[in-house]
Amino acid sequence: MATAPVNDWNVPTKTTGMVLFCCWIAILAEGYDVGVLGAVLPALAEYKEWNLSPLALGGLGSYALIGMLIGALFIGTLSDLVGRKRMLLASMVIFTLTQAGAAWAPTPELFGLFRLIGGLGMGGVIPVAAALTIEYSAPNKRSFNYGLMYSGYSLGIVVAALAALFVLPIGGWRAVIAIGAAPVVLLPIIWKFLPESLEYLESKGRSPEAKALAAKLQISEYRPVVPAAPVAGAQADPWWKTITTMFSRKYLRSTVFFWISLFLGLLLVYGLNTWLPSIMKKAGYDLGSSLTFLLVFSLASAIGGLLLGRAADKYGKKLILVVFYILGGLGIMLLVFPNTMVVNLLFVAFAGIGSISTSLVLTGYIADYYPAKVRGTATGWALSFARLGAISGPLIGGWIAGSKLPFEANFAIFAGIAVLAAGAVALIPKPQPEVPVSAVDVDPDDAAVSAR
Repeated sequence: MATAPVNDWNVPTKTTGMVLFCCWIAILAEGYDVGVLGAVLPALAEYKEWNLSPLALGGLGSYALIGMLIGALFIGTLSDLVGRKRMLLASMVIFTLTQAGAAWAPTPELFGLFRLIGGLGMGGVIPVAAALTIEYSAPNKRSFNYGLMYSGYSLGIVVAALAALFVLPIGGWRAVIAIGAAPVVLLPIIWKFLPESLEYLESKGRSPEAKALAAKLQISEYRPVVPAAPVAGAQADPWWKTITTMFSRKYLRSTVFFWISLFLGLLLVYGLNTWLPSIMKKAGYDLGSSLTFLLVFSLASAIGGLLLGRAADKYGKKLILVVFYILGGLGIMLLVFPNTMVVNLLFVAFAGIGSISTSLVLTGYIADYYPAKVRGTATGWALSFARLGAISGPLIGGWIAGSKLPFEANFAIFAGIAVLAAGAVALIPKPQPEVPVSAVDVDPDDAAVSAR
């Protein structure tokens, strides 16, 4: 039986759009929960019932990051083992309900516990949403669609800042945090409209279910890119193969440099996000309020993600990542010179594009690079390792702020991190295309469609 060319794309636009919308909602909700603590931190500092020290406030900020590290590691892997749709919904349940718990918490200890548990869900959403977005996007639009989906993260932080601006004076910090639980009402909608991963169904030998789902989604001439169900009597790959694939000889070098580059990227993002306003104030710059910085940094990165995604699809992911990490470093260095507030905000916006936008394109690159059956695992493990960079960023920024180095050195160090990230990306080997399942390997009647 003749088979369709590998590059044929038969997923209807409405199906891709629905997947993007459902994942965008999940990422938007996560972005709110990530950004809300920073938005209410001044109010928590003044909350007399708890009387928190600066060190204790910093500790509250770290709980969610630790949870995200663990969540990305385990939920990303579970998504390839028990289902991507199921784990996306489970992650949303975890971090939305724990937001309600954090808003209620009578003690800072319980508040931190809810943030830690919520971090598990927040860390799990990204690799699962990444895998689903890449799977259901046409090859020449994957980076753009990923940037579009992930724009919800930056916009969620913006919504958190705006909620703090308008709700905090009326309802206090508890009301601002409680808003993060509202997306739980959207879970039935996501459950109804988000399709399960066809790659997952194929990898688990559930071809009839994949075929039925493909028909429902109106996908025609559908070819799997994961191995078909094992023949009777054959032994399926053990679960640990899902993990060891990225450390095999074929992918080890790629894994190492993906992890290093994403580690440096998140170090840059969280280091700048935490300390850049303070550093610029120390240098005598007029940047305005931290809320203005947060809005400009986040909005610029959301728009930049779309632009870089489009460019990555057209010119190649590696080229765009290397160029814009370097340009991001240049934008940081330009802040050394005395400028007006408008010029400073433009450079801050450029720094946001060269840090957050590049790192999100890099995450999409990881999800698209590895075999279809381990997308969630590879993305989750890379993000989990990179969370160490996210945790290190504020610490390095604090060391810089507390040192006696001239203020120019602050910008030079962060710019240098951006250049190192570009170098790590440049060392990632060229991806080897997956070999689709051929007509010889698969019975035409059982060759259910995949999202490629």
